Amino acid sequence: MTIPALAPLHDTALEASLRARIDGKTKPLGALGRLEALMLRLGLILGSETPKLEQPQLIVFAGDHGLAARGVSAYPSDVTWQMVENFLAGGAAVSVLARQQGLALTVVDAGVAHDFAPRAGLVNAKIARGTADALEQPAMTAQQCADAIAAGREILRQRPGNALLLGEMGIGNTSAAALLLARLAGLPIEACTGRGTGLDDAQLARKTAILAQVLERHAGAVAPLDALAALGGFEIATMVGAVLQAALERRVIVVDGFITGAAVLVAAKLQPAVLERCVFAHRSDESGHARMLDALQAEPLLDLGLRLGEGSGAALAWPLLESACRILAEMASFASAGVSEKA
Repeated sequence: MTIPALAPLHDTALEASLRARIDGKTKPLGALGRLEALMLRLGLILGSETPKLEQPQLIVFAGDHGLAARGVSAYPSDVTWQMVENFLAGGAAVSVLARQQGLALTVVDAGVAHDFAPRAGLVNAKIARGTADALEQPAMTAQQCADAIAAGREILRQRPGNALLLGEMGIGNTSAAALLLARLAGLPIEACTGRGTGLDDAQLARKTAILAQVLERHAGAVAPLDALAALGGFEIATMVGAVLQAALERRVIVVDGFITGAAVLVAAKLQPAVLERCVFAHRSDESGHARMLDALQAEPLLDLGLRLGEGSGAALAWPLLESACRILAEMASFASAGVSEKA
């Protein structure tokens, strides 16, 4: 498997030009707050003083997890395929938001334990019908993991535009994300594990104990790809491939929440320059997400107490990216508007 090499986005001349352009707008210095940092980031990613977001792709990666049979989720695994049908029918929250924002929505079957009828908006990239039970064996073989990453890269290559918004669906995938965070960031599993789909205290304690056993079972899986294969899942591995390809093509990567963050964490361990191409949409209410953001050295745009997943937070944050680009391109400068600057 080939992991694409990524060069850092070091362009001192462009950065200086962007800063001067932002500072020269008709406003006090820094008056647009973190929106100014967003303008700078978008300009550097897209290599322009007037970046323009084109044909944004919102992709929801779906997969099932063998570990879900252990009771780590409040919902049965059938909900994964049922929600995929809901996405395709246009009835999910992310479907509504994608329509509102004019985002092209694609659902990828990366490993759902169900066979879907072919239709528009659905990509069949199924590696298997769900991962193995990670408490018994690695969630994926090394070859399955490599195939999933390659599939994610190819999915991106086939799509237009310069922005990727990440979404996911998979009962049990907060467990996989917590495991990856604990292993790759060196954190205790208790600090990484949350209630997911709504576990009560007793269920949360049981989930945490199971995940601790999984980490012990795969204590030797410490390298990023080894950890990904051992801990799962197919939708996360396919997302890793999509993130790597998007970063290689210098697309803006809009990271949704906890599970998409786990995919970015793996990708960044493989190629650290991935993080320069990312915009983090929001801080999830999932308890491990704050630690995920810390591990990624990320400051999210929104904090709305969301814990839905699907890419819903990425879609909600999207207008901020559009506003940042419009301000860079259209807001007058002191000179062009004839407005006096600060003495």
